[in-house]
Formats: sequence, structure tokens, C-alpha cells
Amino acid sequence: MNTSHKTVRHFITLTDLSSGEFRQIIARAIELKAIQHRGEIFEPLKNKVLAMIFEKSSTRTRVSFESGMAQFGGHAIFLSPRDTQLGRGEPVEDSARVLSSMVDCLMVRTFEHEKAELLAEYSSVPVINGLTDDVHPCQLLADMQTYFEQRGDIKNKTVTWVGDGNNMCHSYMHAAKLLQFKLNIACPEGFEPQKKFIDETADFIEITSDVRSACSNSDLIVTDVWASMGQEEEQKVREQAFNDFQVTPELMSLANDDALFMHCLPAHRGEEVSAEVIDGDKSVVWHEAENRLHAQKSLLEFLLVN
Repeated sequence: MNTSHKTVRHFITLTDLSSGEFRQIIARAIELKAIQHRGEIFEPLKNKVLAMIFEKSSTRTRVSFESGMAQFGGHAIFLSPRDTQLGRGEPVEDSARVLSSMVDCLMVRTFEHEKAELLAEYSSVPVINGLTDDVHPCQLLADMQTYFEQRGDIKNKTVTWVGDGNNMCHSYMHAAKLLQFKLNIACPEGFEPQKKFIDETADFIEITSDVRSACSNSDLIVTDVWASMGQEEEQKVREQAFNDFQVTPELMSLANDDALFMHCLPAHRGEEVSAEVIDGDKSVVWHEAENRLHAQKSLLEFLLVN
């Protein structure tokens, strides 16, 4: 076990950060991006190791963390669902103790949010949530970095979430509270976000099934796939429920003139978003995807460099 008595900081949900820390991580991510784009070598995590535990598959999360550690002079170990049996072959508590005695940071992408929390509770090193069924906080670091780069501070702006009240939506709710923007959530009845997230963020959100009014005068419109990983069998039901919730040029035209469009990807053109929008001039999805790298490097530096 880690014998030092320093308190370990984890990043399990956005609310593990203060508003100031959230802004600090965004500002630093923008600096780190400039450093990397200039081709400068900057290695604050030389000889540090990140173990990445994946129970859910991933493209962006794996590549961004692995590249980030390499660019920082450290190393990342990829543990696929075949390589670990988190909580099945071995209790999560035991895995946490063993892994954290050998590495400097753990990143986990799993289904049950409780697993990430349990890992953090028993780990002697920082644990980063790379996505759970409840929240996707790393994506919000990238999304907010993208907004700040393109438009400046998001405080007092209006953001519209279109679609399922899922883990991405929950993290947007947390971001609204921390960065003090207004969040309109447009979802079909029966697909609202979980009550505990509504209770936590009630002052900053408004839930409606009227997608047109939700998009009116918005500064940022965000959506996600209709059926997340593990919900594919509900695809048909969801296609009907979400029929009117495609982000189209018409919906974008109701937003402010300088409104942006974001999507955490992978996207299904012709379902949650039209090709015209995601490939159009209001879309910043490619910046947003790249920023997973820079925002997570900023997070790693925040957690691991005193």
C-alpha cells in the first residue's frame, strides 16, 4: 500500500473538480495543445505509468490516453476485457490495491459506475473515469476546451442537449452547474436523465420534449447516438421514440447565428444528426475529438504533477 499520507485526487465525475479547477484544466489543455502543435518535447510524466482498464470498447479514449502518456514521456498499459476480470475473477478492491502498487494512475472504462467508485476507494493512486453508464466526464473536458477555444468562456451561455438523457447528458448537467451555463435538455418522454442528476443540477437545467423551443437562441447544440453501447436491442424502439430528435439544418437555424454543433462520436449520420450538420461549417466535432488528447493530458498533469 501507498505509505505516504497525501490525499489522492480522483476524477470519477466532473464534480470532483471545483469550478476554478475545471477552468484551470481547460486553460492548461489549450497551452498543452499549442506546445504539441509546435512540436516541442514536454515530458512531465517521464517514467510514469498509466494502466487503462477497458470493460467497454473504445477508440478515442484508448488512443487519446495512450498517445498522451507517450507524448508526456510516460507509458500506458492497455488491459482489454480479456486481460482483466474486474470484479469477476477478483474483487475490485483487490485489483485496485494490486494495480495501484505498480502504476502511477488508473483509468477505467466500465459499465457500473459503482465499480469506478470502488476502484478509487481502494486505489493508492489517482483513478480516472474513462466512461461509465452514469457519466462521461473526460468528454466534457474536451467539449468545454473546444467551446472556450472557439467562443470564449461558456458562462451564462445557453447549451441544448438533444436526445437521450444518458451518461453524456448527465456530465453536461454537471458542467452546467460548475461553469454556470443554462442547459436545455430536449428528450422524448421516458428518456429523461436520472433523477439524482436532475436534483443535483436543478437550478441550471430545463427539461422539455419540445426540441424546437429548446434549440431556439442556443449557443451550442449537442447530441449523441440514440442507442448507447449495450442498448442495441432497443434500437427499433428508440428509432421511433427519437424520430423527431435529429439535429438538422432547420434545428441549427433556430439557434444563434454563431452556434456550434458538437457530438462525442461515433456518429450515425441520418439518425441523431444529419450529414449536412455534422459535416457543415457549424460543426466542431473534429476539434472536439482531437481535444480529448489535450484535455486528458491536462487532467493527467493536474492529478500527477504536484
